[in-house]
This record gives sequence, C-alpha cells and structure tokens, in this order.
Amino acid sequence: MNGARGPTWPGAAEPPGPLRVLALMSGTSLDGMDLVLARLKSDGPRVTAEVLERASHAYAPELSQRLSQALEEEAVGVRELTQLHAEIGHAYARACGAVTDRFEVDLVALSGQNVYHVPRVDLERGWRTPATLQLGEASIVLERCRVPVACDFRQSDVAAGGQGAPLVAAGDLALFQRPGVARAVHNVGGIANLTWLPPTFEPDSVIAFDTGPGNCLIDEAVKHVSGASFDEGGRLAATGSVDRDLLERLLAHPYLELAYPKTTGRELFSLSRVEQDLALDLRRVPGADLVATLTAFTAQSMVAGYRQLSHLPLGEVLLAGGGSANATLVGMLRERLDVPVHTFEDVGMVSKDREALAFAVMAYLGYHGRAGTLPHATGANRAVVAGKYLWPHALDAWHPPAPQGRGTE
Repeated sequence: MNGARGPTWPGAAEPPGPLRVLALMSGTSLDGMDLVLARLKSDGPRVTAEVLERASHAYAPELSQRLSQALEEEAVGVRELTQLHAEIGHAYARACGAVTDRFEVDLVALSGQNVYHVPRVDLERGWRTPATLQLGEASIVLERCRVPVACDFRQSDVAAGGQGAPLVAAGDLALFQRPGVARAVHNVGGIANLTWLPPTFEPDSVIAFDTGPGNCLIDEAVKHVSGASFDEGGRLAATGSVDRDLLERLLAHPYLELAYPKTTGRELFSLSRVEQDLALDLRRVPGADLVATLTAFTAQSMVAGYRQLSHLPLGEVLLAGGGSANATLVGMLRERLDVPVHTFEDVGMVSKDREALAFAVMAYLGYHGRAGTLPHATGANRAVVAGKYLWPHALDAWHPPAPQGRGTE
C-alpha cells in the first residue's frame, strides 16, 4: 500500500465506497474515551459524515492516575507500560463492543492513548530520533468486535519524516472546508491544535500545528487546588486574578517561538516540566489565581498561533474539544482575536466529534488504500496510508474485503 494513491483530492481515481466507521479518541486530557459511529461517504474531494451514534466513557480513576504517572519521564518501568497497554486495550474493547453489539460496523479506528511523543531531535532532552508511543492493544478490540481495526496512525507519518501530528488536518479539510471561507478549526483537548483551511480546496495550502497547552495545565492545577478533574465552565478561573508577572514568564516558553510544522504533548506541558524548563515555582501562586493565570496562558498561546498565520486570510475560528466548554477560556479568546470565534455547538455540530471523525476519515481512506495525511502539515516527505490494519479473518488477496455493513450499499 506504500505506493497507494494520494487522498481523495482532485485527480484521484474513482471515489471510495461508503463505510460505517466507529472511531475512538482518547486524548491527552487522560479523562477517557469519546466514540463516534459515522457513515462516511466520499463526495468528490470531500467526505460527508452522517453520525449514527456517539458515546463517552471515563477511565476508571485508578487507571487515569496510573496513566498520568506514566507521562512523567522515568516515573514507571516497562512492566507498568506493558500492563497499561493491555488494560487500555480492554477498556477500548468494552467501549467499542457496546457499539458493535447494537450496530453494524465495517471498521474500527483507534487513536491510541498517547504517552510519549518525540517529534524532533533534541539531544539536551535525550531525544535522539523522532518516535511516538500510543498505548491500547488493538488485537484485544479485534477479538471483542470481530471487525477490521485500524490503529497506530502516527507511526506511518513519523516513518515518512513527519512529526506524527497533528494528523487531523486531512480530516478537517475533507469534512469542514467551505468554499469562499478561510476558517480555522482549533481543538482544545489536553493539547491545543489548529488547522487553517483555505477558502479553496487546496490540500497543499492547509496549515496545521499544535499551538501548545489546551486543558492539560489547567486540569492539573485544578486537581491540586480542588480535587476536581477539570474547571467546569471555567468557573474557578473566573474567581481568580491573573498573575501578570507569571503570565509573562510562561509566555517566554520556547515552544511558542518554534516555526510550524510543530507538535507537542505532555512531555513539555505538565506543571512539573514547565516549572523545570522555565525555572518557576508555581506553588507560590494562590489556587484560583494559578488556574486563572494558566487559563490566560492557554488562551494567549493559542492566539500566538494566529500571529504566525497573520499573512493569511481568516474569516472565522471554530472551537472543538472539551476546552470549548470553558466559558472563561473562550471569553479570553474572543477578547484577543478580531474574527468571530464559534464553538462547534454554535454552528450545529458537536465539539467532541471533531477528533474522532478525523481519525475515522484516515481509517476510511486507508481501508481503501488511499493516503490520509497532509505532508505539508506534518513535515513528512510524502502523504502516507495512515495506520496499521488488523483483519478478523484470512484474506485471499492483499486487498481488503468488501465491507459487509448494512449501510454500505
């Protein structure tokens, strides 16, 4: 499949047929899984998605805590990582199985739980070669659901010289580009990622990169301050005052100055890592003030991404992800950006669907032997068929069998 045609952009041969794809997304917030079952169909260069079912499942608190520990360098050993890989696989299998028991599904797409991401060489950090690691054994899902499973999407891009993220750009282009409108899709998960979509359907013009922290620093601070898992509605931040001196020091984080394409994760944006890298003592700041300051830092780091795009037109920003429900964060963004800022809900969509649908599109394209990445967005040498594909039965030929779901006429 390495010589496969590119994505379903202009010039591709006959479009792929429709599939019912169940996509599971578990992001850097480490709070659980979002699932979307959608009927995907190619519509020329675009893909249409009819959402048939959506669900969310929280990780067990003990599993979430162990995952948080696993993100700290040298905090856990190979035994714990091996156990977590299987345990997350079982959690995925239970969540996906609850859907495949009730619906016909042609393909399952697993994002994997990212635990460590090395997007570039940085010898000072011990990063000798680009690499990425996601947990969640896909074979367990295959045995439970007995339908083809796609997994390990990032590795394909890294092998082709890319940073392995953000991978959602191709899905954003296929699903959300609108003629005549230059729009940005900005997902605020644990990490915030931005996709700029041009007003014409030009894959090589799409720009995508991680702007920095999304919910990760806020969530971590809230756990220390109140024991809650996140700042619901941004209410705690709204009661605090922004520490201007601390904010300026946070805004000096070197990641914000990197040119795109760029990607990051919890290996850079955890409270302990930020304290170490910027020589800070965050414990000196009162609880609500710390949450308010980290919320302002998150907002301004996102705005800094748009300054890097100041040479391009921009008509609107669409916010997705859990952070789009943080009214304090959204308000800060609206104050700092001079274009309309809408949540997905404002325009009749569902914020939590966005990343799962993007992985569904990659799996959909890959199932049909099509590339599903945009190398200009990740820095790769070429577009690749993203992911590894597991089959529940033997194949008579190298190509995948025809889909069997009822919705795949």
